[in-house]
Amino acid sequence: MKDKFVIGLDYGTDSVRAVLVNTTDGNCLASHVYWYPRWKEGKYCDPVSNRFRQHPLDHLEGLEQTIKSVLSKSDVDKNQVKAICVDTTGSSPMPVDEAGQSLALKPEFEDNPNAMMVLWKDHTAIKEADEINQIARTWGGEDFTKYEGGIYSSEWFWAKILHVIREDEVVKNAAFSWMEHCDFITAQLIGCKNPLALKRSRCAAGHKALWHESWGGLPPKEFLSKFDPYLAELKDRLYTETFTSDEIAGNLSKEWAHKLGLSEETVVAVGTFDAHAGAVGVEITENTLVKVMGTSTCDIMVTNKEALGDKLIPGICGQVDGSVIPGTIGLEAGQSGFGDVLAWFKNLLLRPSLELIESSPSLDEEQKKNLKAELDDQLLIKLSEEALSIPIEESQVVALDWVNGRRTPDANQALKGAIRNLNMGSDAVRVFKALVEAISFGSKSIVERFRQEGVQIDAVIGLGGVAKKSTLVMQTLADVLNMPIKVASSDQAPALGAAMYAAVAAGIHPNTESAIQAMSNGFDKVYHPIPANVPVYEKLYGEYVGFGKLIENDLRF
Repeated sequence: MKDKFVIGLDYGTDSVRAVLVNTTDGNCLASHVYWYPRWKEGKYCDPVSNRFRQHPLDHLEGLEQTIKSVLSKSDVDKNQVKAICVDTTGSSPMPVDEAGQSLALKPEFEDNPNAMMVLWKDHTAIKEADEINQIARTWGGEDFTKYEGGIYSSEWFWAKILHVIREDEVVKNAAFSWMEHCDFITAQLIGCKNPLALKRSRCAAGHKALWHESWGGLPPKEFLSKFDPYLAELKDRLYTETFTSDEIAGNLSKEWAHKLGLSEETVVAVGTFDAHAGAVGVEITENTLVKVMGTSTCDIMVTNKEALGDKLIPGICGQVDGSVIPGTIGLEAGQSGFGDVLAWFKNLLLRPSLELIESSPSLDEEQKKNLKAELDDQLLIKLSEEALSIPIEESQVVALDWVNGRRTPDANQALKGAIRNLNMGSDAVRVFKALVEAISFGSKSIVERFRQEGVQIDAVIGLGGVAKKSTLVMQTLADVLNMPIKVASSDQAPALGAAMYAAVAAGIHPNTESAIQAMSNGFDKVYHPIPANVPVYEKLYGEYVGFGKLIENDLRF
């Protein structure tokens, strides 16, 4: 009997990666990463105004290149590839026409950022999110934010749409519907030409679009019309039902089967978000917190419906039936900046040096290129090594990790980062160490919120680039949380989780739990808290909390 294989396709902030996985044992035969070229050039973005947009051609080109590459590397027969599942960042919606195609693929919109995907980290909709929150609490009916932590974020579906249509009348009039990134790529793969017929992601809808079965799906037109009549009209061009990612969205279209070299019999599962797929990929169980650590973090938990009951957990990013493991409630929290905070500091230090190198008359072009690449590759490694050698008792600088706003607990994307206790001895290494401590304290505040609300956390699992690469971050995090942290073996856990969903959708495994059991890659490292460091960080965490209250409540800018 021939082995059966599935493909997990994982769209991150900077790149997309595909993995070809054996459904029997989870062995990854091949993987390939494609870096978005337009995004890498900084096109369509304006960081100063918190505008981050991506062109769908980056995604479609990456889709083709990554899947073709893993098939080529593995030399697997196309008929053995039984299913594909897509996970993406979110909320990352985009406007589409009546055929479900991105407006940015039309000549008249090809350079218009408002016609492109509004990336999760785009915070241009802060004003609109504030408006949604204010009206949700005062309009006299149901508070539709209650299953999303009670606070709607500028990172999410309705706020982003509202901002774009207010800013761009042409896009507003051209947009027949809007799709989350995970739904758009799924629709492309199955050749869906009708946005109303597409099986939309339960994960995306429940966590970001105020969808809940108790009020029949999306919020009613009476509520949506309070923001703009367009939103009430748009509801008819969106969806009512949603689907979990163990279900079939359709089969690979003739066009994409030909492009990829696959069979039209290949099943395409309903799409999902990367963090939720990542949690599946690292064996999530009840009472386990999974931290997906990259540019931002998503913290994922699952709980059974009986244990949660009617409880609403304030300040998180939603509690959604089936968003992680069908039949359980998925809980999401996270930080808007994690690796991004450290990358910001790296760029702060690097930019003047890189400009000086580029203009130096003492270096030839090859030397300039090599020196810039070396600095870019080695700076964070150097800072981390030196930070590890600083005694923890010297930690005096206190930073807030809100450089990109705060996602949870209690979303507030208008917040800014800050640093205190600087003196003439506060060199780059000590400031960097304080930022590492700050992102760890931000993680602790999420754990504290869950525990305050009666959610038990017995174990922590880390995955993603930061978890795999940074001893400094992981040891600091273990010390701050005062809990062991297991690091997943898989370098591509979200893609592996998507592959597990694909295996269930194809009928190879009966449910998601069975797929996890069969296809998990296990763990390769555990970080244990250092007992002497725990009380020091407990004290510093208190300073972090107090500093945060001062910035948020007393020093309004």
